Amino acid sequence: MFAVRIDLNADLGEGFGAWRLTDDVALLELVTSANVACGFHAGDPPTMLRVCTAAARRGVAVGAQVSYRDLAGFGRRPMVVPAGELRAEIVYQLGALQACAVAAGTRVRYVKPHGALYHAAADDPDQAAAVATAVAGVDPSLAVLGLPDCALSAAAASTGLRFVAEGFADRAYLPTGGLVPRTRPGAVHADPHTAIAQALSLARDGTVTAIDGTVLHLAVDSVCVHGDHPAAVTLATGIRGALTGAGVELAPFA
Repeated sequence: MFAVRIDLNADLGEGFGAWRLTDDVALLELVTSANVACGFHAGDPPTMLRVCTAAARRGVAVGAQVSYRDLAGFGRRPMVVPAGELRAEIVYQLGALQACAVAAGTRVRYVKPHGALYHAAADDPDQAAAVATAVAGVDPSLAVLGLPDCALSAAAASTGLRFVAEGFADRAYLPTGGLVPRTRPGAVHADPHTAIAQALSLARDGTVTAIDGTVLHLAVDSVCVHGDHPAAVTLATGIRGALTGAGVELAPFA
């Protein structure tokens, strides 16, 4: 399998007040899509507007990275949120970023859950349905980004939303196709060469090697680099160079 065209996305705007976790300016020079934090795991109005404005100037697609309401835990703590409440919170986050995007001269093109919500929506049909219903209720033209062949992909299909499968350059995989939990050693690739090679394998061959040596076949249309990775800019630079060097065109999926 050879992908002649793929999206490169990163989680951006993950600061709050005086704190900035991601190098948004540098990453926006490298990625084709920006998953912008919407204030529930990180991000605040000035940050959201600033990132949307910078993305618009560079032609980078803007996506809403929605999360459980968990600033203290950076949205990575498992939570039990009733479906109706979760739906309302996603609508709220999406609406906030849409306003910032319009003010910046662009628009929100897709939605990607963050952290614990990302994994819950991948595994739990009820949480997945809440996400998909919220997105479809706001704008059914929006795409939804997530793991291939998961509960969220089924929920998106049932609500008429376009689902876009993504792979991860900087995360280790389980043989089931899920990501190794961050609580386990080796969940995040510390070696840039490993992450670059994994991104190239996903984009060019549609494969990734799990932690037990199993070769997984994953058809993805986007590859993610976590903006909060200590070497995020180095990784994105290397990945972009490796992909273009292999003849893969980088372009937004939405």
